[in-house]
Amino acid sequence: MFVVALTMDLNKDIFHFHKSQVFERYPQLKCCEKSMLHALEILTESYKSGGKLLIMGNGGSSADSEHLAGELMKNFLSPRKLTTEQAKLFQNFPEDFSQKLQGALPAISLGVSHSFLSAYMNDVDPDYIFAQGIWALSLSQDVVLGISTSGNSKNVVLGLKVAKAKGVKSIVLTGKKESECSQVADVAILAPENLVYKVQELHLPIYHALCIELERIFFDV
Repeated sequence: MFVVALTMDLNKDIFHFHKSQVFERYPQLKCCEKSMLHALEILTESYKSGGKLLIMGNGGSSADSEHLAGELMKNFLSPRKLTTEQAKLFQNFPEDFSQKLQGALPAISLGVSHSFLSAYMNDVDPDYIFAQGIWALSLSQDVVLGISTSGNSKNVVLGLKVAKAKGVKSIVLTGKKESECSQVADVAILAPENLVYKVQELHLPIYHALCIELERIFFDV
């Protein structure tokens, strides 16, 4: 298990965005509050159960996938020091591992495995690269998160469908309009813009806010 607070009580009071102040800084995102709270709850349940986050997107959304994974895998605003129990695992090591390691919320960006992706695109079907990754890697306690500004990226839609078939919870970040992704995912966070670059500009504060609040829930203890 990677998470430091697996025995935490999931009281509803913990689900809020007070620390990130995302709605004060981006008032146009207030319309997304309900879906963001639902996403935060799903992610918290997953991490409490020892799950991981699988993230997918194309182009700029692929870059956002990597950005999001990076924020979860190391400290963001909090130091995330190892617990005393975790530090004891390294007490006989010659180097002070316990001072160099941090608490992590495991996350994988599905767009970075270049050898697998290029092989699958060449040998099978490029539309199924995320579907295959989710089929191979996802477990019941995991969460799949798709990022698509249009909400209709075929490979993201197919990835979400595999998640649904396996009983894995899913979240999607899209733009203002309802889409194929928003119809398939368990939670759809619809950034209130239509132009691609404007949607992308709002996706960043949304996933930053989720990272900040997840870090608060699991590491500000």
